[in-house]
Amino acid sequence: MIARMLTGERTIDPTLDLFAEIDRLRRERKALILAHYYQDPDIQDIADHLGDSLELAKRARDAKDAEVILFCGVHFMAETAKIVNPSKIVIIPDLDAGCSLAEQCPADQLRAWKQRHPDHWVVMYINCSAAVKAESDIICTSSNAEKVIRSVPAGKPILFGPDKNLGAFLIKKTGRQMDLWPGACMVHETFSSQKIAALKARHPDAKFIAHPECEDHVLQLADFIGSTSKLLEFVQKDSGGKYIVGTETGILHTMKKHAPTKELIAVPFEDRTAACQGCNSCPHMKLNTLEKIYLALRDLRPRIEMPEAMRLRALVPLERMLAIS
Repeated sequence: MIARMLTGERTIDPTLDLFAEIDRLRRERKALILAHYYQDPDIQDIADHLGDSLELAKRARDAKDAEVILFCGVHFMAETAKIVNPSKIVIIPDLDAGCSLAEQCPADQLRAWKQRHPDHWVVMYINCSAAVKAESDIICTSSNAEKVIRSVPAGKPILFGPDKNLGAFLIKKTGRQMDLWPGACMVHETFSSQKIAALKARHPDAKFIAHPECEDHVLQLADFIGSTSKLLEFVQKDSGGKYIVGTETGILHTMKKHAPTKELIAVPFEDRTAACQGCNSCPHMKLNTLEKIYLALRDLRPRIEMPEAMRLRALVPLERMLAIS
């Protein structure tokens, strides 16, 4: 039998119908497949639930009938699923599917920052590791960040991280002064305001919609700013017909399915290096493939594990977030 090498000694028969095999294994394993909007279209289409970070955290928490949670996203998302539902086997197609934001904020550096500001509340964006969540007072997503910031007692100083652009946006929205961790998303920070302005000039009937992880000079051009799910909702409900979409290109697949009559234009990125091609597509998200999903379900690995003490500490700020969401 001809087989194709994927990772290590894990092989796969190239004649397999991956869609059928994934469905078979999903049933056999009693697995729930969760996928983020930034995954490839085929992965979005096979998911039991598709959503942003907040929606997927809720789905993972409430996955009572499943024995296995397969998380098609990046590592911190799968960690979140394990934190909120520790009795389940949580697997991820590619353990190397990381996040530029999470990588820019190591837990030891966050602890040092906290020690320099002992009277501050630590509000961390969900795009961070379990170890960082364990050092936080409350977690937020882009969907609920404004609500979370407004929940912090008035007058209480705030440390916000790891996304400085989301933090700056929240300062404008809420009026709360915050010290910001100097991190940024490798995708959203590559968008070019000059190219967006040129696109708007060529398409004067198009509305520019943007994720708050974008830099301020980009957000200043936006007709609407919102989380991934809010951008999707806006395209569906808005009366317009054409949109320049300022977030990772994976969302365009679901937007087209839910708003098939709308014209969607992906935001161009700033070509800062010759190697920066396709930068509006997250390379970490795109590490997941149908082949890796099949192998993960077949072998029940790679698994997400963490020390129980860390999980319990990380659960507290997540539960605070979920309680107000």
